[in-house]
Amino acid sequence: MLDQDFYNPRNFRGASGFPRARRHPATREASTSGYMVAAAAAAFALFFLLWWMLQSEDTPWVPAGLAASVVMLVAASARQVLMRRTLRRHILAQEKHGPHRESHLRGSPKRRNFHSITIQTEAFRTLQKRAVEADANDSFPEDHLAVYKLCVDYLASAEEALLSPVLPSENRLGLIAGQERVRALQRKHMLAWARGAARSLTHEAQQRVRLHEKVELANRALDCLDSALKVYPDAGELDQSAGAVREFIMSSRVAHWVELAERAAFKGYYRRAIDCYRDGLFYLTRDTLDQNREAAAEQITREIDLLRARLDTQKAGPPVVEASVTAKKTRRKKKEP
Repeated sequence: MLDQDFYNPRNFRGASGFPRARRHPATREASTSGYMVAAAAAAFALFFLLWWMLQSEDTPWVPAGLAASVVMLVAASARQVLMRRTLRRHILAQEKHGPHRESHLRGSPKRRNFHSITIQTEAFRTLQKRAVEADANDSFPEDHLAVYKLCVDYLASAEEALLSPVLPSENRLGLIAGQERVRALQRKHMLAWARGAARSLTHEAQQRVRLHEKVELANRALDCLDSALKVYPDAGELDQSAGAVREFIMSSRVAHWVELAERAAFKGYYRRAIDCYRDGLFYLTRDTLDQNREAAAEQITREIDLLRARLDTQKAGPPVVEASVTAKKTRRKKKEP
């Protein structure tokens, strides 16, 4: 005997044997038309009721028509709001179930691996292209920094792909080789960015006139070099660049105080000039002394000694003058008869 449940229409997609997706539009249209018919019937009933109640007025159909129109407008607006809410819920439901469908369609490990390898290959080509553009002669330091960030992203995605247990061995070896090449590019462009940014900021600092602006720009250059040294502490060329920037900061401060001391000495303010020279000598001898710093320190010390001698002469000047004047008067009195 044949199985009667197999031919039961309820075992199909819909109760009538047709797919449910085909029955939803018809049901929705029927409910919409029924709702509007009911709203129209209510509006007509209100119209005739108000017309009968306002028969004593001159034009009773005007307020009755307005009331019926308001009822129709409110019903249409409410229906539109309900339809929007229903559509929004339907879209949210589709978005909720969409990723599950895509994951089900792409659930094969081979497809996932192929997709991952393709992404890594395209990312490596883009990275090489950007690296070549950054190596141009007129490239800016920001271009090297952008390449460094691309290298960081590539290494992170490649490390994630290597964690897959079903990755083929040839693809795994290719990713490992690509990581080595990208690490070399990463170091190269990080150092290039640090050198270029420090050079640009130091050159800009040399063009400034005020001391605090020079020091601020030079400190920004030191920050760039220090950030690169934290990643690659064995980069000796960055240490040399940082030493040159610190030397520029020191020389700028010493030159500033020496200039102030010379101005004060020219105006006769010897004590103020000595204080300015001492400030310059402080910045000059704060770090390790070399031949150039020792020569500059000796010259500043001689200037301080000369200013002290002038200051002592200036203090002893009035008594000496008075003593000479008194001696001259005494001589004149002795010569008189």
